Amino acid sequence: GSVKDRPARNIILTAEREGRLRPGKVILDASSGNTGIAYAMIAAARGYRTKICIPENASLERKRTLRAYGAELVFTDPGAGSDGAIRVCREIYRRDPEAYFYADQYNNPANWRAHYETTGPEILRQTRRRLTHFVAIMGTSGTFTGVTRRLREELADVACVSVQPDAGFHGIEGARHMPSALERPGIYDPGLASRNIFVATEEAQQMARRLAREEGLLVGISAGANAAASLRVAQELAAEGRRGLIVTILCDGGSKYLSESFWDDPD
Repeated sequence: GSVKDRPARNIILTAEREGRLRPGKVILDASSGNTGIAYAMIAAARGYRTKICIPENASLERKRTLRAYGAELVFTDPGAGSDGAIRVCREIYRRDPEAYFYADQYNNPANWRAHYETTGPEILRQTRRRLTHFVAIMGTSGTFTGVTRRLREELADVACVSVQPDAGFHGIEGARHMPSALERPGIYDPGLASRNIFVATEEAQQMARRLAREEGLLVGISAGANAAASLRVAQELAAEGRRGLIVTILCDGGSKYLSESFWDDPD
């Protein structure tokens, strides 16, 4: 599972209720892996087929998981990243729109509403409304957008910090460097973040290794980026003599990335 399970479920159920997804339609979308896996898992249980446009350099484990759920994969130019996968996906849909339900996670409000309706209230309840900071990495921006909108309704002073790769070409699968993105998600609201923290791929990988070796938490690279950014916020608070309660999300497990060589690097 991953943080993308909730939006994928909400996108599918909303489309069914609205009549846009019916038996015989193929669920189509672009994904770096996690949302595609969630679509394929849910589709298998509900009797649909899935077609996922995915950059060819996605981790081997993600590709094999998608195939295990029966998804058809369309590999796209790794140099074009998720933008390239989106363009290929749109072309497939344009050629035969009746065959597909184009889930369009980057522009579908059911994405962020899943976190507005579930993740945000859970954070408020589990922290007893005492959190001071929420930190989350940007991909589609669904997690950050949904949670931030819900938190701001309840806690006007909460600081919501977006995390992004520090460059357009990076190795944090599923994340997006918004300043250089050719295809900014339609659900992305640049005015929501209290601030942006940019994290290098190497820093995110190092934190993922550290979480595994020091905390027994085997998490993915984007989760490493979230933890690294949260640590920066904590260090800043400590330097200022302030206290806080920082909430972040460990987006997925590290088992999807075990074929990558950074796990073997020394700390």
